[in-house]
Amino acid sequence: MRKKYLLLITLIGLLAILSGCTEVNQPITSESEGIWNTIFVYPLSWVIIKIAEFFSNSYGLSIVIVTILIRTLLMPLNVKQVKSSKAMQEIQPELKEIQKKYSSKDANTQQKLQQETMELFQKNGVNPLAGCLPIFIQMPILIAMYHAIMRTDEINSYSFLWFELGSPDPYFILPILTAAFTFLQQKLMMSSNTTMKSNPQMAIQMQVMLYVMPIMIGVFALFFPAALALYWVTGNIFMVVQTLLINKPMMTNK
Repeated sequence: MRKKYLLLITLIGLLAILSGCTEVNQPITSESEGIWNTIFVYPLSWVIIKIAEFFSNSYGLSIVIVTILIRTLLMPLNVKQVKSSKAMQEIQPELKEIQKKYSSKDANTQQKLQQETMELFQKNGVNPLAGCLPIFIQMPILIAMYHAIMRTDEINSYSFLWFELGSPDPYFILPILTAAFTFLQQKLMMSSNTTMKSNPQMAIQMQVMLYVMPIMIGVFALFFPAALALYWVTGNIFMVVQTLLINKPMMTNK
């Protein structure tokens, strides 16, 4: 879980670095060169424009729809992540026994530890990388969304509700919502994590991240275009609903 949040922090830092790139000031078109532009930025910009045209040039509504479509496509990965996390929690007693059995630090013992750990994972359908995969996939999407917003005049110059899509929210409503729904999402994930009850150190780390992450993301949302904050808020609301839908059947089956 800690690695997951470190990846997310790296993502946001990467986004902050990219916000200063000169390429952000160059309009994105079908003639834009480079793999990044042709595979990620332009297709995303094109989809947002086409959906907006269908809804009377409502680019804010288009971003909401595109966000829901992206989250829906990523849902199988997120479901797999949750199931793998649940399975990891269930095998914790066995995992601790194996670690206790091979507590020696010599190379031969550590090799046996890794071997039996992997066998335990395979037997119970646990994928240690499942929790990181959705974040790896979301990284280029989030950065591409930022570029699509800043480099598409139609998006950058339009208003939606009370804010301009290409500028920060003047009333700080979106940053507050971003922080609030990030907090709610993490709280829901923590409530279903039974490993924390038997691991005080993990519980402390998760408790710290529960408050640090929402504040950090909310602060970033103060300075980024409102369209990007809109993408983040919509995605978080989607994830909250998804977490409730996924966890409820699992909790019922306990």
